[in-house]
Amino acid sequence: MKYVRLGQSGLKISRIALGTMTYGDPAWRDWVLDEDTSRPFIARAVELGINFFDTADMYSLGRSEEVVGRALRDYTQRDQAIIATKVYNAMGAGPNDRGLSRKHIMDAAQASLKRLGTDYIDLYQIHRFDPETPILETMTALHDLVRMGAVRYIGASSMLAYQFAKMQHVADLHGLTRFVSMQNHYNLVYREEEREMLPLCREDGVGVIPWSPLARGFLTGNRKGGEAQTTRARSDKFGEGLYRTDGDYAVQARVAEVAQRLGVSPAQVATAWLLAQPGVSAPIIGASRMPHLEDAVAALDVRLSDEDRAALEAPYEPHPVLGI
Repeated sequence: MKYVRLGQSGLKISRIALGTMTYGDPAWRDWVLDEDTSRPFIARAVELGINFFDTADMYSLGRSEEVVGRALRDYTQRDQAIIATKVYNAMGAGPNDRGLSRKHIMDAAQASLKRLGTDYIDLYQIHRFDPETPILETMTALHDLVRMGAVRYIGASSMLAYQFAKMQHVADLHGLTRFVSMQNHYNLVYREEEREMLPLCREDGVGVIPWSPLARGFLTGNRKGGEAQTTRARSDKFGEGLYRTDGDYAVQARVAEVAQRLGVSPAQVATAWLLAQPGVSAPIIGASRMPHLEDAVAALDVRLSDEDRAALEAPYEPHPVLGI
């Protein structure tokens, strides 16, 4: 395993992060694995040197945090694991059970700590931008969590670049804790982040930890010819709305071509491309089958030539903003 600083922070993370949305309660989504089936993936990740585990309170409505917390207590030491979770999405029916108000952030952080079974969260991320809450209120609440010792670092996810810049500016203006990471939507079939967000993160020293690096399996061929090939692809309406243009299928085919020529899997090629992008710290990989995890780690040793990268990038067609 290789490790890298998360942006300009001193935090060292594995270059592959394990995303844990897949682990929790199948009643939430039919492609989610239950606890007993999930635990081997977390154990294997630890064996492979992965120290960075990403979850969110909304995943299986809290069950994912419980599964991850218990598994990490059994398979590694707390100070060796980097636990990242998120706040923003609805966790109840009440008007204050969502968003980035001070009330919801404080309530959600305490609930996440309890579910994870830990005294602190290494990286606490806002899952989306909240236009209904003043930025200063959000940034002050996050800063207070850091001062309390409940949170070590803060990060953001999936918003427009100007929104992220405004939030960082408010933190600077008031002497508050800044975001050290951006978890955004970025892969070979969705590269709109290259226009503004990625240059902003590089200039600002913010680590990039992309979600959906394999385009929810699209780049591995789980929607060949428009036909869903897996349980998740068949039931993933969100993913269906993200990747289905002719240009997307052209990129998918090009990934398969390069993979065949190099003698590796399409997943390794797509991950290797992302790892080589400037400013990317660690793609967040989801794994519901053990080869998914093995392929992600193997991608660290795949070297793409300039010609390979040009071939992979050539079929791309611009997209509207997706995933925010």
